[in-house]
Amino acid sequence: MKNILLLICTLSLPFLVACAPTAKQIKDAVEKDPSIVFAAIEKAPDKFMEVVQKASQSAQQKQQENAGANEAKAREEEFKNPLKPVIDDTRPMFGNKAAKVTIVEYTDFECPYCSRGAQTIKQVLSQYPKDVRVLIKHLPLDFHPKALPAAKYFEALKMQSSDLALKFHDEMFANQDTMKSKGEDYMKSVAKKLGANMQQLAKNLSDSKIQKTIDADIEEAKKFGISGTPGFIINGVSLKGAYPAEEFKKIIDKHLSM
Repeated sequence: MKNILLLICTLSLPFLVACAPTAKQIKDAVEKDPSIVFAAIEKAPDKFMEVVQKASQSAQQKQQENAGANEAKAREEEFKNPLKPVIDDTRPMFGNKAAKVTIVEYTDFECPYCSRGAQTIKQVLSQYPKDVRVLIKHLPLDFHPKALPAAKYFEALKMQSSDLALKFHDEMFANQDTMKSKGEDYMKSVAKKLGANMQQLAKNLSDSKIQKTIDADIEEAKKFGISGTPGFIINGVSLKGAYPAEEFKKIIDKHLSM
């Protein structure tokens, strides 16, 4: 770049009072003779890469700042006009059933970020044992072939008891690699280990209500602009992604103070 500036200065001296080429002059010179850039890169490739990396990092940081600002603005709007997912108290929930704050989680059993999100939710529940409950909903992604069967097992086990479904949930995320490699054989073995009635489970898995429940969850997530997993709605305020517990805490504390 220094070489380019020197060249532009030299070419422009008859017309300039000071050597300060404009962006257009630099652009015109490079377009006329691209070899200027190549020569500069060849002369100092390490410096060139350093400049490129710094520019890339700066652009990414700016993009993250803008995204964060937009998300914060949208979040404030949701505090004023909260999203309204369907809250069905008969569905499996972690935490205190009478909690002031309800987190609706849209999850995919094969998603590694959902596994991280499940760990974060455990942390949040330990921090708010009385004030937070978590309702599990489904958003199995098309490119995760084991996600939909796992969601069906979860719902089928719920027909026997919510406790069974929640224990299955924890087992799937604790052993996600095994679930991904062994699929339904592993899901079945976990259900058996947990003490499920296997004949009843086989019957419930074919119940059309299960697919309807999952489809409704997917449509609801889409309605709220949640296309990836995990996604959360905290008393009407959305959090999209596997954020750390601190981000949940900000939203929860604000709800509790309202």
